[in-house]
Amino acid sequence: MKKFPDDFLDKMKELLSSEDYEKFLIDSEKNPFRGIRINTLKCSTEKALEFLTFAGENTPFSDKSFYIPYDTEGIGDEPFHHAGAFYVQEPSAASAVTVLDVQKGDRVLDLCAAPGGKSTQIAAELDGTGLLWSNEYVKNRANILLSNIERMGIPNAVVSNCHPDVLCGSLEGYFDKVLVDAPCSGEGMFRKDETAIEEWSIEHSVSCGERQLSILHSASKALKDGGVLVYSTCTFSVFENEIVIEQFLNEHKDFELVDSGVNFGRRALEKAVRILPSDGGEGHFVAKLRKKGEWFSTPVTGIQQNKFSEREAVLKLYDEILNSRIFGENFQMLGDKIILLPDIDLPPLNGLGVIRAGILFGEIKKNRIEPCHSLFMAAKKENLKSYVDLDYDDSRLKRFYHGEEIEIDNSLKGFTAVLVEGVSTGFGKAGGGVLKNRYPKGLRSLK
Repeated sequence: MKKFPDDFLDKMKELLSSEDYEKFLIDSEKNPFRGIRINTLKCSTEKALEFLTFAGENTPFSDKSFYIPYDTEGIGDEPFHHAGAFYVQEPSAASAVTVLDVQKGDRVLDLCAAPGGKSTQIAAELDGTGLLWSNEYVKNRANILLSNIERMGIPNAVVSNCHPDVLCGSLEGYFDKVLVDAPCSGEGMFRKDETAIEEWSIEHSVSCGERQLSILHSASKALKDGGVLVYSTCTFSVFENEIVIEQFLNEHKDFELVDSGVNFGRRALEKAVRILPSDGGEGHFVAKLRKKGEWFSTPVTGIQQNKFSEREAVLKLYDEILNSRIFGENFQMLGDKIILLPDIDLPPLNGLGVIRAGILFGEIKKNRIEPCHSLFMAAKKENLKSYVDLDYDDSRLKRFYHGEEIEIDNSLKGFTAVLVEGVSTGFGKAGGGVLKNRYPKGLRSLK
């Protein structure tokens, strides 16, 4: 039997009924759940499942989330993974965004966002509308977050590396919805991570709760009146769940706990949700809070078009690659990089640790403009002027992901997207029946 700290088992006995406790011990000896979530920004669920034959039943936590066998291997080498058509995500991790109930046009802040599972889930619900602001305080994790935002083809995101208090204080009342998936002791990950067991202690759990409460205090500033704040952890501890929520509500009389609106998991604090392995996921706690006051629609003002000397050349390249300027025209120069900002009026970005806003459109190299990978990842087949669409089992795909040239139709010229079953997965430069590879070196497959 898996060896848990005695103090942890004592706390679980207090938390659960005797029957649920025995079930928890039995479940602890089983393999952890694994899952994927389809990214409907890039691909319909039906199309994805046609090729992802290892995907099993739908999970209860999201209509886009599916169980996969524990022993599934090579997921990262799947063409649809390279193309951002799905995200590998533990099933119950999808529960928080489902409770958040994102609607098109919302402005949403994911305050503790790395590695990006919940942010990319939010983006799919926004479907290119509104704004996603994904923040991660730890710098190297923020870079992983950015990589996933790009892979999943998200055009309307800001990615930042900023302390929560600084960020939320500067964006006071800006967001319709805020998600705090707080760093925690990770008790819900014990079945898949032995290190989490070794590092566990009551003292650590209590200190996590103190940090989580501080993050919630910060998050409350960024939410507008009538807005929704969802708090989640992947731990069972009352120190990090019930007690944190109760203390927050005691100190913030302008917030109330509201019903989660879902039927998975089990009730905690009457209106919150706790998920145990017997509920179909590794372990999560989700609470939905509402800021009192009258809901109001944020007025949309005119978007300031940034002026720079290369603008006409950039627009010319834009029109050569895409059928229409679907991502707007709000460009910004950062050194030799050309950024296509989200097509929404943004607050001032200075001083907020922003490492990317919108799409990295291109780079200036030796007096020419080279488009970037993220532009093609965000584009759909119907938007592209030049593309080669490969079958899922086409041997050229593997070579493309290696960084090699591939043979294509001789009629294709210039910057050309590479699609897999109609889903954009990168680009190259076509000429003479060959596509010169532009797949980023850091993403290339070694197999």
